[in-house]
Amino acid sequence: MESPSRSGVFDSGTDDRVQRFTESISFDSRLYRHDIQGSIAHAQMLAHQGLISPDECSAIATTLKVIEGEIERGEMQFRIELEDIHMHIEQTLIDRLGDVGRKLHTARSRNDQVSTDLHF
Repeated sequence: MESPSRSGVFDSGTDDRVQRFTESISFDSRLYRHDIQGSIAHAQMLAHQGLISPDECSAIATTLKVIEGEIERGEMQFRIELEDIHMHIEQTLIDRLGDVGRKLHTARSRNDQVSTDLHF
């Protein structure tokens, strides 16, 4: 599976050596609680600004809490092609909510997420 962060950019798949070099899930998975907490706050801000509906915000927050429980119980399988905890959570959210899940990435970068996670 091609990394969602690079999908559609190149004609061929990413070399396994590059995936192993760029992955951080092996050590940043411990940030999942912070990432989910920051993502829920971000969804609330998006709703407050009228960029997503209250129902979309609720669906995102509820699904993020379910994902959090799955990670806590060791039910989420981490894959290096998703690179980091942010992409694992985001991809799972998209898999469950479709376009509503994609809206969570509005107005923030993965660098924003890292900075926020480390601030907690």
